[in-house]
Amino acid sequence: MSAAASVPRNVTVGVVQFPGTNCDLDTLDALAELGARTALLRSDETSLSGVDAVVIPGGFAHGDYLRTGAIARFSPIMNAVESFAGAGGPVVGICNGFQVLTEAGLLPGALRPNAGLSFLCQPQQLIMASVDHVLGHGLSPSDQLSIPINHFEGNYVCDGATLQRLRANGQVVMRYVSNPNGSVDDIAGICNESGNVVGLMPHPERATSELLGSTDGCKLLEALLSAAASTRQAVDHHAA
Repeated sequence: MSAAASVPRNVTVGVVQFPGTNCDLDTLDALAELGARTALLRSDETSLSGVDAVVIPGGFAHGDYLRTGAIARFSPIMNAVESFAGAGGPVVGICNGFQVLTEAGLLPGALRPNAGLSFLCQPQQLIMASVDHVLGHGLSPSDQLSIPINHFEGNYVCDGATLQRLRANGQVVMRYVSNPNGSVDDIAGICNESGNVVGLMPHPERATSELLGSTDGCKLLEALLSAAASTRQAVDHHAA
């Protein structure tokens, strides 16, 4: 785990737990190690309880039945997440969380089964495509990160017009150096036009220690905490 001395410690990050989620505790631990306060949010809750950022973690929400993320999208907590995102709050969806965000309409496009129909669990080299979003603080375009993937439905797809907008608006967050799953334009993560909602297939919470093979995930999580702190300061200033 990287040093957390410069990371804001006065922010609270909520991590949403759906039935079947299996990366929630890993995400909570990674954020806590970086100095954040954390809160586990159940999918049947209707409030975010004053959190400064939200993470929808990986796993198999509702067993991935019907369609990945399609049932989770209708959970009560998602109304609060949508309102929070609409107000500019930082929201990050990791893997299954990315799928949930697309199903909820908070991000464009969709995730389909990987090319070759194989489950992929392996380290992945990524290149940052933009940094004007809540995972970009402290990073530069073209920075390379090593972060693992762990998915069967990580093949990002969208129509041509959407892809053109993503490129033109700088909404492609990161790309695979060597595309493992067939995603259009090698996309590994995208953001909304405001940059406060990000979805990515790689798991930064699994790249926080040399024992895990990389600490590059810390850079993304530290950026999220910085974004949460900035948003909180703006809200506090407005309230004052």
